[in-house]
Order: sequence, then structure tokens, then C-alpha cells
Amino acid sequence: MRHRKAGRRLGRDAAHRKALFRNLVTDLVKHERIHTTEAKAKEVRRFVERVITLARNAPTPEAIDGLDADAQALAKAQRVHAIRRARRWVQDHATLDKLFADVGPRYAERPGGYTRVIKTGYRDGDNAPMALIELVGAADAPVEAPAAGVEE
Repeated sequence: MRHRKAGRRLGRDAAHRKALFRNLVTDLVKHERIHTTEAKAKEVRRFVERVITLARNAPTPEAIDGLDADAQALAKAQRVHAIRRARRWVQDHATLDKLFADVGPRYAERPGGYTRVIKTGYRDGDNAPMALIELVGAADAPVEAPAAGVEE
């Protein structure tokens, strides 16, 4: 019995699972929408929300410039610390820049719930439940479930 044990194991050992989540977080921030299994989508949502919150709460360069010298030093240190913490999950430098330049400020007024998981049916072959996970507001067009047997 798995009472009080958070998280899904996904049939992987700890190192493989952590690498999988890092790849999924990086791809979701990079592409803003990915198609994966429902269990992976629901699990990676936890980490994506944390990373976006880091980027959202980090001081922007524009805000840092408007401060006095002591406050500037503190704000710069807070920004660097947030970037380094996010770097643990986002493996690509360009994607990390996108996270702090575009994605974080986009959700500045939103208190949470940056992702959406949409169930898309079952995968041919092993009948695994599939889902689309995307950043809220990533695309203005409504999302349609892909045709059966077609993966993105």
C-alpha cells in the first residue's frame, strides 16, 4: 500500500524519472504544448508550475534598474537565485531565457494554474490514456483532440 506517498513512479527508477521530468518541463516551456501520456502530464504539471512561479516572482531587469544601489544588489541576487533554481529543471539556455523573459511576466497577475491538461483519447498499441498539456493562454485557438492513431 502506498499511503502518504506522493507522486507517480511511472515504471522508472528515481534518476530516470527525474531526467524524464526535466525533459518534459524543458519541452513544455519551449513549445508551450506537448502531447504525452495522461499520467506524465499530470505529474509534470507540478514541476512546471513551480518553475513558472520562480520566473514570475523573480525581479525583472527593468524593475532592478529603478532601484537604489543597495536594493539593486539584493534584487539582482534574488533574480540570479531564481534563475539557478529554475536551471535545475530547464536544461536549455534559450528555453531558460524564454521562461524568464516571456513566460514568467505573462503570468505576473495570475496566482497559479498556469497549465491545462486535456485528455485526448487512447494510444494505439498499448491503449495508454493520452493527454495534451499546455500553458494557459499559449494559443488563442481552441484545441481539438487529434484523430485516432495520430500523435503530435
